[in-house]
Amino acid sequence: RLQTITERFSQIGSTPRLETLDIVEETRNAFDYLRVRSSKLVRFSFHSRAESLPVLLNRSLYHWTIENIVKNGIDAMKGKGDISLEIAPDPPLVHVLITDSGHGIPKTRWNTIFDPGVTSKKRGWGLGLSLVRRIVEEYHQGKVKVLSSGKEGTVMQISLRIKN
Repeated sequence: RLQTITERFSQIGSTPRLETLDIVEETRNAFDYLRVRSSKLVRFSFHSRAESLPVLLNRSLYHWTIENIVKNGIDAMKGKGDISLEIAPDPPLVHVLITDSGHGIPKTRWNTIFDPGVTSKKRGWGLGLSLVRRIVEEYHQGKVKVLSSGKEGTVMQISLRIKN
């Protein structure tokens, strides 16, 4: 685990190597890693509308992105609820939708949650989502945003280009 963390941080600030990987498999692997290590009070579900989709990814940084968003969702649910992940092809893009059943994010904060230092937690530095944005947008030339949020939960969307 420490080696993974070291590898991730060593890639921030430099241009990471991207390779053609199956986003369905990589997303499932990152999601399953969290499922095994999370409380049984969190129900995980995974659905993909495609069997496989090639995307240029840095495996380590992409997994970190999924972990950050899922862990934020679990925190928002206070460790109990539903987390679902869906992969939705929309050529030339693929959307990764991560949904939690937490308390939601006020619409006025949707854009600022990706700024460094912004957090609603008592602990933490507010760097997770700023790193997510940097990894997705600067390194993978994709987009990350809050798709919807309310008392029933939040949907975060990562959009990446499908490789032809």
